[in-house]
Formats: sequence, C-alpha cells, structure tokens
Amino acid sequence: MTTPRADADTVALLVGDAVTAPSMHNAQPWRFVFRPDSGVLELHGDPERAMTRTDPDHRALHLGCAAALFNLRVSAARNGLDARVDLLPDTSDPWLLAAVSFGSPVGEAHELAALHAALRRRHTSRMPFGDEPVPPALLDGLRAAARLEGCRLTVPDRRHTETVLALVRDAEHHEEMDPLARAETAAWTSGTRGTTPTTRGDGIPAEAFGPRSSGTVAPVRDFGRARPVPDRGWAVFEEHPQLALLGTTNDTPADWLRAGQALERVLLRATADGLATSMTSQALEWPDLRWTVRDPLSPVGHVQMVLRLGYGPSGPATPRRPVGDVLQIR
Repeated sequence: MTTPRADADTVALLVGDAVTAPSMHNAQPWRFVFRPDSGVLELHGDPERAMTRTDPDHRALHLGCAAALFNLRVSAARNGLDARVDLLPDTSDPWLLAAVSFGSPVGEAHELAALHAALRRRHTSRMPFGDEPVPPALLDGLRAAARLEGCRLTVPDRRHTETVLALVRDAEHHEEMDPLARAETAAWTSGTRGTTPTTRGDGIPAEAFGPRSSGTVAPVRDFGRARPVPDRGWAVFEEHPQLALLGTTNDTPADWLRAGQALERVLLRATADGLATSMTSQALEWPDLRWTVRDPLSPVGHVQMVLRLGYGPSGPATPRRPVGDVLQIR
C-alpha cells in the first residue's frame, strides 16, 4: 500500500484552512515552509509579528500558531490525510514550533474532519450574548475537546467569574497607564470603517470592534480605546457572562502549543454546537494579574486563555493574509 504524500498544491490548500485560526490582535504570527523532498511541512513563529510589550515570552504567539496547527490537522483529515505532528523538533531553533508529515488517515480522522465545516464559521464575537445559559451537555463536550489535546477546560462559579471580570478591568487600567502597551494595541487596529475599508490583511478592523457597552464593562477587549470610531454604536452586554478557563498543568512552550490546539478544538466544537465565542486575554498579559485568574478550586496550574461562550451574533470575519505570503516551498 502506497503511503500518501502531500504535494505543493495540497499543502497550499491545507495552509489556507490553517490560517483561519485566531491570534492575538489577529497578528497571524505564523510562517509555513514546505519541503517537497521530505514531504514535511514546518510551522515557524514569526518574531516580526510578536507583541514585545504584552507578550514578551511569546506565550500568546505560541497559542496562535498552535491554533493554526490544529486547523491544519482538521484540513488534512478532511482531505484524506493524517497530519503527524512533532512539536519543537529542533532545540537549537526556538522559532521552529512544529514539523508535520503526512500519512494515511488513522484514529480520530473522522472526528477531526467533522470540524472542518466550522473553520470559516468561527469568528470572535465582540457583540452582546443572550442570557440563556449554555447547556451542561455542551459544556461537557467542550471539556472533552480540551482533554483530547491534553488540557483542561473549567467553568468558574459566579464568584470566581466576577473575580476574573474584575481582573479584566484591572488589565485595562494597566494598559491605559502604559504607553508602550497602548501603542502596541493601536498598531494592530484600524479605525477605518464603512465606505473606506482597510486594505490590511491582518489586525482588527473597526467592523470587528463591536459596540460600546452602555451598562457594565463589556466582557471583551474594547479595541475602540486605541482607535475611536465616531459612529460606533452602544449595546447592553450580558449581566453574567458565561466564562470558561483553558489551562495546563505546566507553563512551558510545549504546554502553550498543546493549549493553542486545545483552544481551537474547543472553539470549533462550540461553533459546530451553535455557540458564539470570544476570548478575553487581557488579564493574562500582566504577570501580577495572571496567577489570580486561576480558579483556586481547580487543579489547573496555569490559565492559558479565558473564553466567553453564549448565544448571539457570531461576529464578522477578520482579514487574513494570502497563502502566498505565509507559505514558502523549498
């Protein structure tokens, strides 16, 4: 039996699916290198797209790249291939995050392929969600999705949810007092709107900012602080947001790569289940706040992402760079 190999056209197709993944400020900090002789596709982090102030250890960069890696696995399964992943294959090159080879589908290929329909429907929603709680059965499914990638997803109780939201507000104050952090956020946002669309293939356009909150502080990052938009509307956000904490036992680059894959698996599963999602990472960007995000009743040692789940608009698509800009064939 012949082992299937991916050619350059197939790899371009897979990468086109991979780059629909979320990343901090939609910076898309990934580069792919395909080596036809060996059939290996390499995933590299792009240091030029790192957040040097709010992500100095590149934890968020690893999460975003790993989310793209999970999408690649989904796309490979959908196209009749098994993506065999080797994380951090070269200790001398910390920016080489994964090497992927391809073979015949095995194991969970059908389950991965079933998530493909959610790839381009998954968007970060900074819109208000309804008050309808997420059913326990769906939450159990999301917990199971995280466990499949070696991570844990926990749902904090009302008291700890309020603690996390308070930490988000504290993080916003940290950024307001830090000109370097404000400049970094502003560099990845666009105030362009309506009849004058942005031509960037990255970053957060004004259409994705969502409305201002007319009541309590919104449980999402307000990019309008960095780039005010005159005709931006107002809305009332949910009083009690449904949050979930994605975490790992340890906090190494390998853990970040596992967490990024778990994050995307949870997001795609939630999208397939009809949920809207967003991510709230502000409190994780400041060392003095991040540890407190952890639920003291949970065995999770390190929170890697705070998710918001619910029923509401899915949010608009944000731009993506062309495959030709992120894929090299050598």
